[in-house]
Amino acid sequence: MHSYRPAPVLEALGVCSEDEQLYRALLARPEATTTELTGLTGWPAARVTRHLRSLLSLGLASRTPGRPARYTPAVPEAAVELLALRRQAAIVEARLGASVLTAEFRAATESGPFTVIRGAEAIAQRYQQAQQVARTEVVVLGMPAGLPVESRRSTGVEYRVVYDLGALADPAQLAAARSGGTSCRMLRDVPLKLVVADRRTGLLQSGPDVMVELGPSSLLDGLLRLFELLWQQATPLSFEPSDGPLSADDQQLLALAAAGLTDQAIARRLGVAQRTVERRMQRILKALDATTRFQAGLRAGQRGLLNQGVSPSP
Repeated sequence: MHSYRPAPVLEALGVCSEDEQLYRALLARPEATTTELTGLTGWPAARVTRHLRSLLSLGLASRTPGRPARYTPAVPEAAVELLALRRQAAIVEARLGASVLTAEFRAATESGPFTVIRGAEAIAQRYQQAQQVARTEVVVLGMPAGLPVESRRSTGVEYRVVYDLGALADPAQLAAARSGGTSCRMLRDVPLKLVVADRRTGLLQSGPDVMVELGPSSLLDGLLRLFELLWQQATPLSFEPSDGPLSADDQQLLALAAAGLTDQAIARRLGVAQRTVERRMQRILKALDATTRFQAGLRAGQRGLLNQGVSPSP
């Protein structure tokens, strides 16, 4: 008979499931020794030691003086806030990195083999071609203005899109993004507008009606690393039907709250009264056994409620 293992809730903050499992063991038995933790987890001593080092580096545990060494867990509320601050710092670092990449791009375009595409019609045509020839994946950052995403999942091409929160200005735009058949996330103040097909062809918007096509290069590699970092920090936009306690509408509300919108802004975005938003949020917190919206977002994400897309409700 398998023992019950609670679903992880800290993976969204960069904590692996095994680190979290050991942290929970420490919460159950503070000031435990390595030997005691070996008995609690059933792991070999070397594995316990390895993950203890990880917890110490993450600030999730501390070592008490004396022998044998004993380990004390950090208070969960303080630990989660610290991890969240580190993730926010990573977003700031990514945006600073974007300015460095922009400088490299400007220097490279003066002497490198890059193609500048001008005019809305030419840009739309090249964008469509890049999607059509893609064989494995298309990633989109910031959604270049006026360029639709044409999902080709039926042909095996996976799409990942990070929308700027400001681009989803009304319920119609939000519904269109959710129903596009792509993996979508949203982030406030996306620093670039970028499309990359098969990690080999990049289309970077550099101004109104001006786009630069990039081939394989260190600059394109840097832009892809920036996308992956922002993808990890972004909030899932679309949702998968679930057997859990949340409806698709509730999941949408939770994602908007996790992205930092106020109840008033969420009400405008969804076209409902602010009191309706407040009432539904209280029900969501109760359903997820959470005391804060941040905690609810973590638990919903780790239960698979914020991953894939469904069509919006009428």
